[in-house]
Amino acid sequence: MPVVMDAARMSRTLTRLAHEVAERNRSIEELALVGVRTRGVPLGRRIADALAGILGVRVPLGTLDITLYRDDLSRQPVGPQPLVRSTEIPFSIDDRRILLVDDVLYTGRTVRAALDALVDLGRPRSIELAVLVDRGHRELPIKADYVGKNLPTSASQVVHVRLEEIDGRDEVVIEEGDPS
Repeated sequence: MPVVMDAARMSRTLTRLAHEVAERNRSIEELALVGVRTRGVPLGRRIADALAGILGVRVPLGTLDITLYRDDLSRQPVGPQPLVRSTEIPFSIDDRRILLVDDVLYTGRTVRAALDALVDLGRPRSIELAVLVDRGHRELPIKADYVGKNLPTSASQVVHVRLEEIDGRDEVVIEEGDPS
């Protein structure tokens, strides 16, 4: 399992992403971050912390659960129901510039579900996307505005983002998946 990003590189990458966000968003008081559960939440928190260090201002941060917006729920085998967790956005998204944060951009279906969930909550002025890893293989016309690392992969490979807050360590690894 090759490690393509260790803890130090991940930290530098998130700091770089925060600087890019700060440069493109001069009017920071209209900006809010929304992390997609699960790993987009701690990544969003880290970017928000970095922005606070850069700008001296705390950017609001929310949490978005997209479980019920997924288009593959009907394709899941009969068994336990998916775990629906809470969406916690303690601010109005109306007329705000929202930065949606997720760990891996792959087919684009998770982002599509997140967009649907967000617009059900209000009408943001704009929505941008920040991802730690873009691995390609899009099925929908979705592109990230901020990318930590472009990581070309084959369809049989799996990209795992591990975060200290959830997994006990920071790293991005690629492994061969089940090609069936």
